[in-house]
Amino acid sequence: MIILGIDPGSRKTGYGIISKQGNRLIHVDNGAIFTQSAKDFPERLEKIFTGLSEIIAQYRPEVVAVEDVFLAKNAQSALKLGQARGAAIVAAVNVGLPVHEYTAMQVKQAVVGTGRAEKAQVQQMIKALLNLPEVAQEDASDALAVAICHAHSAGINALFKNVR
Repeated sequence: MIILGIDPGSRKTGYGIISKQGNRLIHVDNGAIFTQSAKDFPERLEKIFTGLSEIIAQYRPEVVAVEDVFLAKNAQSALKLGQARGAAIVAAVNVGLPVHEYTAMQVKQAVVGTGRAEKAQVQQMIKALLNLPEVAQEDASDALAVAICHAHSAGINALFKNVR
């Protein structure tokens, strides 16, 4: 199963692609989509949407995992983050991909074993779990963490789906 993890942001949207083969997690690619803060906000959202659409077309993931909104410092930041998340989610659902959302605490729990892990701990675990030569760029590392969280949670999610 190929999983696209997304760490949305209005300035930088991280993406991480992994392949789950049995119990193995294999790094496929990671990076970030950068938008120019001088551009109008709708243009920045379009860049996020287009960039993720191109990544989806290239790697053909079977599922997308997105980090859920955290508490922002102010309402304007929260609104922009929500809109960036929306652009990311629409890029996925536009081509029929299922989207799963995970909180930062769920991601940290799945990757490190504690929901209160520091960012550096998460980055080091990503490096170790995916056998990366170096720590990935911050937003890309966060996106890889979201993808790993889904890889670990997918079986549990399927069980709960069948219980309902």
